[in-house]
Amino acid sequence: MLLTNPVYKGVTEDWFNPEWWGFRAQPVAAGGRGSAWFLDTDQGDMVLRHYRRGGLAARLSERSYLYTGWGRTRAVREFGLLEQLYGRGLPVPEPVAARAVLHGLFYRAAIIIRRIPAAAPWPDASRRLEGELWRSIGAMIRQFHEAGLDHVDLNCDNILVTSAAVYLIDFDRCRMLPPDTTARWRSGNLSRLKRSVDKRFSDLADSDRERLWKSLEQGYARS
Repeated sequence: MLLTNPVYKGVTEDWFNPEWWGFRAQPVAAGGRGSAWFLDTDQGDMVLRHYRRGGLAARLSERSYLYTGWGRTRAVREFGLLEQLYGRGLPVPEPVAARAVLHGLFYRAAIIIRRIPAAAPWPDASRRLEGELWRSIGAMIRQFHEAGLDHVDLNCDNILVTSAAVYLIDFDRCRMLPPDTTARWRSGNLSRLKRSVDKRFSDLADSDRERLWKSLEQGYARS
């Protein structure tokens, strides 16, 4: 089962096989967990990601999920959410295609998105320690919250930085909710991000990390 963005022509099931691309598919080093590849296509640079379980669930099956309908597969749900966010002009990658393959009662899935040019994960960005960047990230998160997005895996590696902008990626299991300013999910997103910051920026002194986090909070509050 294959879903494609009509903007991109000639997408086939082969596109979801990194071996089919040969040297034109390169593993994603940061945050890829061995299940994501950069693709060099004739229609621009893209990212292929195979859905893969983490934590204890991975001990049972790393890539298989119980099938309960095409529209409820991980790939289709993320594709639809990306279409919605991208259509609103929010800073997300454009969805290209989604695929699910049935194996009895279970399925495996993958998604292809447009790669954001010259982007680096926040902890690896050249301006990672600039207070203005942290304020921009706070403002960006607030923008998504105002739209009603509950990002259930808001961490440092899901925030990409370019020389001019910041983007949010990886919307697996995320959902749209009423944009209530007092909702617990908002504070839950920020708490999760703070734990990620403490881990991924552990090379900083506690005082420096807290100072930069305050900049993020300021950007979030001013949006």
